[in-house]
Amino acid sequence: MAHISLWGGAPWQDPARVSEAREVAAEVEELGYHRLWFSGGFGDGVLPAFGELLAGTRTLGVASGIVSIWTATPEQSATAFEELEAAHPGRFVLGLGNSHAPAVEGQGARYEKPFTRTVEYLDALAAQPRAVPADRLVLAALGPRMLELARERTAGAHPYFVTVEHTAFAREALGSGPLLAPEVGVVLETDPDQARATARDHMEMYLQLPNYTNNLRRFGWGDDDLLGGGSDRLVDALIPWGSVEDVAAGVQRHVDAGADEVAVQVLGGGGDFPRQDFRTLAAALIDA
Repeated sequence: MAHISLWGGAPWQDPARVSEAREVAAEVEELGYHRLWFSGGFGDGVLPAFGELLAGTRTLGVASGIVSIWTATPEQSATAFEELEAAHPGRFVLGLGNSHAPAVEGQGARYEKPFTRTVEYLDALAAQPRAVPADRLVLAALGPRMLELARERTAGAHPYFVTVEHTAFAREALGSGPLLAPEVGVVLETDPDQARATARDHMEMYLQLPNYTNNLRRFGWGDDDLLGGGSDRLVDALIPWGSVEDVAAGVQRHVDAGADEVAVQVLGGGGDFPRQDFRTLAAALIDA
């Protein structure tokens, strides 16, 4: 049976909201979610927020989705993992990714040979005095080569901003053993115009990033689909929306396509923690 997790962004990272984030994480744990994924951001090293949320919960898994290999050194990642593992054994998964050229170059680095850099990063991580075990690592893999690397060197893949067709493709590329945990954005809104507007607010930035658009093109999406925040057809393929039953069915399609775990990202919260939506979705998605 697939696990249902949550994926979150800025509110979980904010140092000014640590107390609130810990309170919400404790409720997420009580609701039965398997794991909490959230972005490692683009600052130096590994965010303290991962440790804060582990400390505020008892059994909830926490994972980085992702720590950028351009902003956290292998030494920093290994040290952070060692400290989190010592304090909270078995609960933290280190998700790594090669990010995107605009983000990396915006910080003054050159975005060159991301696949080669990922291989070199994994080699350096494995050479640390306290290496991160491969079964506690995942990669933000989209294309065939990165999925193969995830299969060979880590526990599996955490694809972001993908359709059900990609989930099926990734399952085939990974084989039956490795973890496949796609992020899936959802909108609990039954009005089509409002739901799609919320989805497009989320999608617009990602449709400007070549890693994502190239991946969508791999599955037949064209220029008309990628402009203006996405065609209706693309919105509907990427972002399950509607009633809770509609959203649950959209998540289930990823499970049916081979996902072991789905990291559900609730959209439209306006930068806040959408706690009621977490509760509503838990009742529909998580077996009692």
